Amino acid sequence: MALARTAGPDRLSSLDVFRGVTIAAMILVNNPGDGATTYAPLLHADWHGCTPTDLIFPFFLFAVGVALPYAFAGRLARSGGDRGPLHRQILRRTLILFGLGLFLNWFPFYSVDWPTARIPGVLQRIAVVYLCAALAWLHLRPRGRAVLAVVLLAGYWLAMVLVPVPGVGAGDLSPQGNLAGWIDHAVLGAHTWKRAPGPGDPEGLLSTLPALASALAGLFAGDWLRSARTPLVKIRGLLLAGFATTAAGLALSPWFPLNKNLWTSTYVLFTTGLALLLLAAIYLTVDLQPRDGWARPFTLFGTNAIAAFFGSTLLAKILLRIHCEDAGETVTLQAWLYRHSFGAWLPEYVGSLAWALAYVALWLGLMTVLYRRRIFLKV
Repeated sequence: MALARTAGPDRLSSLDVFRGVTIAAMILVNNPGDGATTYAPLLHADWHGCTPTDLIFPFFLFAVGVALPYAFAGRLARSGGDRGPLHRQILRRTLILFGLGLFLNWFPFYSVDWPTARIPGVLQRIAVVYLCAALAWLHLRPRGRAVLAVVLLAGYWLAMVLVPVPGVGAGDLSPQGNLAGWIDHAVLGAHTWKRAPGPGDPEGLLSTLPALASALAGLFAGDWLRSARTPLVKIRGLLLAGFATTAAGLALSPWFPLNKNLWTSTYVLFTTGLALLLLAAIYLTVDLQPRDGWARPFTLFGTNAIAAFFGSTLLAKILLRIHCEDAGETVTLQAWLYRHSFGAWLPEYVGSLAWALAYVALWLGLMTVLYRRRIFLKV
């Protein structure tokens, strides 16, 4: 991870805000004071369905796609079309992101049960999606990217409903009978989030293919916003595409349900549509109108997104690994701190939310320090 004193020259302010919203939300939902007393909108859907929490990860992958044209177009032009340096940068960033993800999975290393150590994860999926989306932008024309996205979504749908799972049959989308989970267990064995028989891994192998389509949609949005079109046309295009894609996801969901764990094709359409609508709203209020005071905290998160996610996740794991005594009971340091702070005087659900908000505020303070010193952590 490298340090930079300035942000990149070709940057979209609304993208930083959009990315910051997803990171702040990710920290919020990942760190309740007590997981047993969490408001329903801050939980993932049990299986089929979509809660506000289920929007966060696809929004981030969408933002990965939006960022790529801004990150690569200028460099490619300055290099005279030489893709070699960009290929090396893409590979380096992919390996670092994947390695950071494994670090979070296995931290602290002395406690890892290596025969069952989980391999997939959030950063690992981001790494793979980034690699494929970056290469798609460099080597495919817009029409080719569109064809790739359609093939990924349609092919995944057909595979999930037509390919039979041994001992189960075809078309079973239950946690125990779906094709994606079966492939995870067949290829990764016990190195998944859920052991067999079960749903496999929410960041598993087959479901990464439609996740790539989430980032490919971001590529189109990034190219659209970088174009010479007028701001009004850009806003109109984002809104029309957003409404159409959201409606398509909902309309097709009776046949292929919205499901984050399986990252179903309808889930991609639905979340991509909402991401386009949110990006349009932020673009209007941040880049085109002088009403961006509300966006300042999210800019702080968005300009150091990976650092905020990695650091907040690592600290949370440390707080859960340290144990102490409390009224004759051994509890984690996180539980002790919660019990003696918000849990001591607030109602259960309110206290749990207050802890999560305070944790977001802590990381906002740290990101503020980095931003004021013009330090942006890059991978």
